[in-house]
Amino acid sequence: MSGPFGLPLALLTDSYKASHAAVFPSALSATAYAEFRQPFNNDPSDYRMVFYGLQYIITTYVSRVWTDTDVDTAKAFFSTHNAGHSAFPFPETLFRKFVRENNGHFPIRIYAMREGSVVYPHTPVMQISARDEYAGLVTYLESVLLMTWYPSAVATLSRKAHTRIKERYSQSVDDSAMWTLESRMHDFGFRACTCVEQSMLGGAAHLLTFAGSDTMSAAYYVQHVLNGGRPVATSVPATEHSVMTAYQSERQAVMRVLDEYGKGVVACVLDSYDYARALRDVLPVVAERQVRDGGVFVIRPDSGDQVEAVLMGLQAADKVFGSTLNSKGYKVIRNASVIQGDGVTLDSLERILDAVLNAGFSAECVGFGMGGGLLQKLDRDMMGMAVKLSSITYEDGQTRDIMKFPKQGSSKVSLPGKFSVHADAAQNGAPVAYRASHAPSDPDLLQLVYDCGPVPGHTWDSFDAVRARLDDQWTRFPKIARAVSDDLLDYQKLVHDRQEQRVNDGSAFA
Repeated sequence: MSGPFGLPLALLTDSYKASHAAVFPSALSATAYAEFRQPFNNDPSDYRMVFYGLQYIITTYVSRVWTDTDVDTAKAFFSTHNAGHSAFPFPETLFRKFVRENNGHFPIRIYAMREGSVVYPHTPVMQISARDEYAGLVTYLESVLLMTWYPSAVATLSRKAHTRIKERYSQSVDDSAMWTLESRMHDFGFRACTCVEQSMLGGAAHLLTFAGSDTMSAAYYVQHVLNGGRPVATSVPATEHSVMTAYQSERQAVMRVLDEYGKGVVACVLDSYDYARALRDVLPVVAERQVRDGGVFVIRPDSGDQVEAVLMGLQAADKVFGSTLNSKGYKVIRNASVIQGDGVTLDSLERILDAVLNAGFSAECVGFGMGGGLLQKLDRDMMGMAVKLSSITYEDGQTRDIMKFPKQGSSKVSLPGKFSVHADAAQNGAPVAYRASHAPSDPDLLQLVYDCGPVPGHTWDSFDAVRARLDDQWTRFPKIARAVSDDLLDYQKLVHDRQEQRVNDGSAFA
């Protein structure tokens, strides 16, 4: 079998997809598209989102070569998959046809926004088409293509965290220390994932913005698969509670850690017994040693009120390590900082940072770690990713542009037709969707990434290039932008009114 995990490739979809080709109208072509329907977590103040992860989906799943063995194995599975363990319909004839006539490549064409693109609700991020007898397969791989929702959501979450931290950096950090910004959010999420593949994809999405990560599956994947061996992710030696509690006292544990790693950056969790006592009784010894050796000691609380724990750590460190006042009037602790990695969210991150600045400390004095909140506590509905059929050309040559407009679900209204996406100079280059037949003359941002098989000569951008694209566009594009052209909106209304008339007169149900 050619599929991953011992699965035949025909099963990389939802069951009901296998039944669609037999009932799809005969057509010369069919077109569908993917979009995010809403901003991340319905944020009313910032509609920007990051599209990321399609390279992995295309190269790992879509581009795989199907074989007759895949079809045979799928046939055996489908033979008992229907109700009562009877045979479930699936397009065996079509599958065997493209195995023979298309070298086993799935017969669809995919155009997509480039990896790391900043998009908005209703930006077509993918356009999928199929022709002739394969038109009924146009959305067969929808489910696996939609899995780009996950790395896109992680990438957007990390970028939103970066935006919040950067705002406080601009207020409280000297220009000479701005380089520390990319280490202020650390990926602690490996253990929170359901599988290694998830950690790799989600962790890579985080690394589009930050460099700090303990998720080595992602760090390796980014460096050696996506970036030509050039490193992106970094981490530092750090303790967990098992190391601290293995010693008779926390002082013994800390001193052993400093013996081994004290000349560099090292983090110690200090709440195994009593965080306040550890700050009072152990930290002074640490300070004496760290100042002597020139290293940086990172205090990690792991329980209690987040704001209180961070401030306790900063105040204790200021007392024993000392601090300097930067040019913006904020304290920068010498040889020490605090990292909060317990239960961090975008909201709590802001509360902590505001409290830190209000207490007179620079934002560079505190870092953050996110685990399950970064790589696990997300779902497809956070940005409402969906794929919808948008156009069909029937066998008689008639083209019908299609849109979904459920009367009881206005948030699920889709766009009709075929599209192109163009940079809008009036919005600093933000992407705007047009009807393909009414598009500007400048280049289409939807690029061909799969054409009934791998595209000859196509190469994916390096991870460095994707990072640079995201940083540039997120900085340059407005928080809220007009993502659909007036012409396309007018056409949507025209198609909507035409279809609504058919609903009202009953012909849509005849």
